[in-house]
Amino acid sequence: MRRGKPRRIDYEYVRRGTANIFCIVEPKTGRHLTHATEDRTRPSFALTAERISRAYPHASRIHLVLGNLNTHTPASLIKAFGAQRDRALASRFEFHHTPKHASWLNAAEIEASLVSRECLGRNRIPTLAELRRRVRQWNAAADRARRTINWTFTVRDAERVFGSRWFNRIVSEH
Repeated sequence: MRRGKPRRIDYEYVRRGTANIFCIVEPKTGRHLTHATEDRTRPSFALTAERISRAYPHASRIHLVLGNLNTHTPASLIKAFGAQRDRALASRFEFHHTPKHASWLNAAEIEASLVSRECLGRNRIPTLAELRRRVRQWNAAADRARRTINWTFTVRDAERVFGSRWFNRIVSEH
């Protein structure tokens, strides 16, 4: 500050850190396993996959509908757990990635919207521990209410709404 000049105050937003929320929902039963992590790295995704596996101990096959993030792959499990343990875990999962330009067509996007509106709001959450607490409370309330997602958008609907040329191009990218 210069002598004789008033002190300046900057009202620009100061970022205090980030966190990640994995939005996990079983649409037809209303079971929610959404949770917060420090980041969205391969190890965080691998631990999330392990968490899902533990939640469904008797399921021989678990279908995961995933966004196109580079960490959403079986390779993330190998890096986190090693090849031998990964084979047992990864063999239970079938990965389905959403079309790159139509990720809003899936239940996780609906879940993310609900978490954003009902759990986070416009609040700045000061700590990861507080974020995790809020997400756990939201999950418990959503589970008690058995809030299902009645997703009825089919391939035929997508072709009708977007046109078959657009839809075929999106599907062929995968």
